[in-house]
Amino acid sequence: MRTAFIEALCELAARDERVWLLTGDLGFSVLERFAERFPDRYVNVGVAEQNMTGIAAGLAMSGKTVFTYSIANFPTLRCLEQIRNDVCNHNANVKIVAVGGGLAYGPAGYTHHAVEDLAIMRALPNMVVVAPGDPVEARLATRAIAEHQGPCYLRLGKSHEPVVHKQPPSFSLGRAIRLRDGGDATLISTGGILPVAVEVVDLLARTGIQIRLLSMPTLVPFDVDAVEASARETGAVFTLEEHRLVGGLGSAVAETLAEMGSRAPLHRLAVRDENLHAVGSQDYLRQQSGLTASQIGETIGRMLRNRKNPSRS
Repeated sequence: MRTAFIEALCELAARDERVWLLTGDLGFSVLERFAERFPDRYVNVGVAEQNMTGIAAGLAMSGKTVFTYSIANFPTLRCLEQIRNDVCNHNANVKIVAVGGGLAYGPAGYTHHAVEDLAIMRALPNMVVVAPGDPVEARLATRAIAEHQGPCYLRLGKSHEPVVHKQPPSFSLGRAIRLRDGGDATLISTGGILPVAVEVVDLLARTGIQIRLLSMPTLVPFDVDAVEASARETGAVFTLEEHRLVGGLGSAVAETLAEMGSRAPLHRLAVRDENLHAVGSQDYLRQQSGLTASQIGETIGRMLRNRKNPSRS
């Protein structure tokens, strides 16, 4: 995703001299191609994300389109007050890019686990929140937030994420992307765990369970229509995210279903609180929270079977 992002950003900067990139002394081996092509519009502010956000807000108020870049929690939680007051309060054209969303920096421990960021960014005024599911979505999302006038949050993976979309899908902020169709239930995924969701749906299909799969790359604005249609047409909804249970995709879907008065059951799959302080690879940490394809497939299959045969629950 990082490579897709920087390639798209360089294309944008080549066409628009208002595009700037600021980093908090991170992104080495990724950001050099921007720095070499546009040295007058690239600033490494050092390990000072609060200053980086203030500088970005000032540049934006001067007519620039400014991207800030750092590891997940640093350009968000570390400088939340500056984002709230300097960026959101002024509806400034600042795009906050977080690399390593979710558990991507697993070996670095909880300080580097971005598992509250979606909830916090969703709560901020004027903030568009985007979590693409693969490099194709990341490239499209970069272009979309550059066109949007106002604050945006772009949550990326770390590296080597597989490509899910063989052809670029139709992409617009606030719209879900349907990857599979099915009538037994709907699985909605956001962020870099999308390849796992695809594997889950394919596993279940081999057992005769047909699942509709939605990628939800935008959490704000939110595709209420897609959620409502899925609940109505498939009867049950599951959400999948590399984030705490509170405040992310699952919460957004729950809010939607509650407001529409839906009786469709909802089950949220997310990072378990008891595993927040675990350390290890991303795959290991996903396994600890029951977020591998086999674990998720077993959970969904069991719940759907119990729904059809309550006496077996």
